[in-house]
Amino acid sequence: MLISHNLVSTNYQEIIFERRPCLDFNGNPVEGLFNAWIILNNPNQFNSYTTGAVKEVILAMREASNDRSVVAIVFTAVGNKAFCTGGNTKEYAEYYAGNPQEYKQYMRLFNDMVSSILMNDKPVINRVNGMRIGGGQEIGMACDFSVAQDLARFGQAGPKHGSAPDGGSTDFLPLFVGIENAMFSCTVCDPWSAHEAFRYGLLTEIVPALKVNGEFIPNPLVHIDKWVNDKGNIVYGKMKSGEDLINAKGLLKQGEVDLSLLDKTVENLCTKLMMLMPNCLSKTLNSLRKHKLEHWDKNKESNRDWLALNMMTEAKAGFRAFNDGPKGNREADFIKLRQLLAEGHEWNDELIKVISPQSQ
Repeated sequence: MLISHNLVSTNYQEIIFERRPCLDFNGNPVEGLFNAWIILNNPNQFNSYTTGAVKEVILAMREASNDRSVVAIVFTAVGNKAFCTGGNTKEYAEYYAGNPQEYKQYMRLFNDMVSSILMNDKPVINRVNGMRIGGGQEIGMACDFSVAQDLARFGQAGPKHGSAPDGGSTDFLPLFVGIENAMFSCTVCDPWSAHEAFRYGLLTEIVPALKVNGEFIPNPLVHIDKWVNDKGNIVYGKMKSGEDLINAKGLLKQGEVDLSLLDKTVENLCTKLMMLMPNCLSKTLNSLRKHKLEHWDKNKESNRDWLALNMMTEAKAGFRAFNDGPKGNREADFIKLRQLLAEGHEWNDELIKVISPQSQ
């Protein structure tokens, strides 16, 4: 009788855990072999992860890693709007803001979630069913492969909302896209289209998801071909503007989002991984993961300490502004904040109230 190496038996509540039969190259199920699908299930909040969901992802990753019949893990989410937008900002604002000792414990869980991906015995594929922002970008980059539908957007949000992308982006993103692109993404926080992300080397593959008149078409909101802007620079994958954007949005409304090509591409990658020697595959993954782990292991604990203490100042202000501010105005007044700090104003609740969207 085989021994179970799982830590606990889990009845998943906040995520979905499924074992789906592996398929051969003809699309037929393979007897006794499965892919484990770990699915974030919070579509009403763009699949942001709560503390409970983080715990369940850790346990699910370990369960899938230990399962002798599992070939690959597909990490994805419900719906077609978002893979994940990071931590649940409502929970951040209402519980963790102003409580660094609690957030430090939370960040222990978050770090363990990232490590559960990076140290998994099975290849992990991020099926990017929608936007991958903030912490969602970070857990996506921890995966070994990323296959995305081309309506998805990618990027960071930390400095906009009072944090730093130290849950993996400052470690991983330069390895994917180079230091200049990583610097711009992590600081300015302008999102990339899937086409930009693919061109920069962030993604394994992208596929169309929009069907118009029964046919798949590329994301109409972006420039797919080379395009020279008014400064003479060649641009690819950038969002359209002006009348082009208006027309593109009209085309978007005519169509329907269909993720069948995404599923087919993910399944095909899983099949390719099945047709490899399992231990040789695992060793190759672990050798390549060392490039991520070198930075992750070096920085994760000091980053956890800083992110916890930051909950007393900028994170407290930023997350509460995002959670409580009116739609379209969920950022702190950055100019007022800088002016007050230049005058030597201390960080306190009065300052946070002055710079909050509600006071504007």
